[in-house]
Amino acid sequence: MNKLFTLLCLILLTSCTQLSDTANTAPTNLQHPEIKALGDRLADWQLAHMDDFSYIRTFQDHTAWSKGWVQAAFYIGLNRWASRTNNTLYQQAMYEKAQANQWELGPLYWHADDQAVAQMYLALPTYGFNIDSVKIQQAFDKILSVAPDNSLEFFQDKSGKSEGTCQWRWCWCDALFMAPPAWAALSQQTGDERYLEYAIKEYRATREYLLDKEHSLFYRDSRFFDRVNPNGNKIFWSRGNGWVFAGLPLLLENMPVEHPAREEFLALYRAMAKTFIGIQTAEGYYSSSLLDFDNNPPKETSGTAFITFGLAWGLNNGILQAEEYKQSVQRSWALLSSSVNNEGMLTWVQQVGFAPDSVLESDTQLYGSGAFLLAASEMLALKNAY
Repeated sequence: MNKLFTLLCLILLTSCTQLSDTANTAPTNLQHPEIKALGDRLADWQLAHMDDFSYIRTFQDHTAWSKGWVQAAFYIGLNRWASRTNNTLYQQAMYEKAQANQWELGPLYWHADDQAVAQMYLALPTYGFNIDSVKIQQAFDKILSVAPDNSLEFFQDKSGKSEGTCQWRWCWCDALFMAPPAWAALSQQTGDERYLEYAIKEYRATREYLLDKEHSLFYRDSRFFDRVNPNGNKIFWSRGNGWVFAGLPLLLENMPVEHPAREEFLALYRAMAKTFIGIQTAEGYYSSSLLDFDNNPPKETSGTAFITFGLAWGLNNGILQAEEYKQSVQRSWALLSSSVNNEGMLTWVQQVGFAPDSVLESDTQLYGSGAFLLAASEMLALKNAY
C-alpha cells in the first residue's frame, strides 16, 4: 500500500474541521461550511487520482511529470488550501511529494515551467517541515551568473528542448505565475535580495513586452501581437491572463511591504481587475478568448478559477472595495461550484495549450484543480460571500 493511499484513507477517517484564523491573508469565515466541504472533496479526489491519468484527454505525459508545471500548479493550490484549513494531512501529502522529487526542479532549470514546483517546496517550513533548498539555490544562482538577455520574441525551438527559443527568459505570460513567486519566496527565506530583484527586473521586461495597454491584458507571447480571431477581436487567452493575475498575489505576498516596487505591481493588479469585471459572461465565467465574452463562448473553468482567486484576494486584502467586484466573484464562484461533479472532479477545464481552444464538460486537469483550490481558499475567507 503506497503512502498516498494510506494518506487518503486517513483523510476519509479524520474530521479535519479545525479552521485556521491566520491562514495566508485573511481569517477564515466559519459561515462557509459548504465551501470547506467542496474544497476538501475536490482535493481528496485529485490526490486519489495521481497515479493513473487515463482520465486526462490530452498530454497525459505532461500531467504525469511529477516535477513539471502541471502538477506544480495543483500543489500550489493545495498548499494554500492546506494552510487556510489547517489540514495537516494535505500538508503531509505535499511534504511526501517534495521528498519523492528529492527537492529537485525540472531538468530545464532555466525554464520557468520547471521552477514552479519550488513554490510548493519553499512553503513547507510554514508547517514545521525541514526542507532542502540547496538545489533551488544552485539553479537560480546559475541563472544569475548567466544573466540571460536574449530577445523575448517567440520562435519555435526546433531542438525540442522547449516550446520557444526565448524561454531562458519569461517570454510567455504563463511564466509570470510559474517563476516570480518562487524567486521572491527564496529571497524571503534566505535574505538574499538578489533573487527578488532579478524577479522584478525580468517581470518588468515581460510586462513591457506582452502587456496590451489598451485592455490591460497580456498577449500569451509575441506570436499573438497581430492576430485576431474570427470575431475580429484581439486574442487574449483566459488561462494565460489567469496565470498572470493569480501570480500577482503570490508574488506580492513574498515581497516586503515597504519594497519600492510594490506599488507598481499593485497598479498592474488593479488595472487587470478592472478589465476582468467588464468582460465576465452573464453566467459568471470568462471566455477562453477573453474579448469574446458576448459571443456565446463555451464554459471554461481554469482561467475563471485563477481570475476568481485574484479578485477574491483583492477583496480580502482591502485592495478592491467596490461592490461590483464582490458581485463578480459571487457569480464566478457559483459557476465554479456547479462545475465540480459529485465525485469531486472539476469539469470544463481547457486542456494543455497556449491559446483559446475548445473544451468539453468531461475535460479536467491538475492545474484546474489547483486554480479551484486557490479560489476556494479566498472564498472561505471572504465575509458575506452570499
